[in-house]
Order: sequence, then structure tokens, then C-alpha cells
Amino acid sequence: MTPEKKQDTLFTKDNYLWMAIGGVVMLVGLFLMMGGKSADPNVFNKEEIYSAQRITVAPILIVLGLLIEIYAIMKKPKQ
Repeated sequence: MTPEKKQDTLFTKDNYLWMAIGGVVMLVGLFLMMGGKSADPNVFNKEEIYSAQRITVAPILIVLGLLIEIYAIMKKPKQ
């Protein structure tokens, strides 16, 4: 009969790895959303502001990063 190992930490190395991956995915989404500054403040460039990268891709990456974070928190350690 072997005594069970007592887990001292709340998260394992695997959880922290998934949290880091989720954080990187969210940062990529935020970086894709940045920018759009015009050289001339009197000119409005709607193609640059409302590009598919800023309106579609970046928010999807941020939501995906949040879902990865939820997975990382809820993931149970291997027995």
C-alpha cells in the first residue's frame, strides 16, 4: 500500500504552459488590433481602420486566448 502523493500547488507545469499559450494568443490579437494612425490627422482612412484584420481576426484571437485560459485553469492534473 503506497500513500497518495499530496499535491502542494494548485496548478501544475502543464497548466502554466497552457496559460502562457493563452496569454501569447491574446497578445497577438491585441497587437493585430493596434495601429491605424494616419500621418495627416485630417484624413480618415476607412480601409485601414475597418480592415478585416482589426474587425475579425484580432477579436477572434482574443476570444480564443480567453478560451485557452479557461481550459488551462480547469484542466486537472494527470494522475
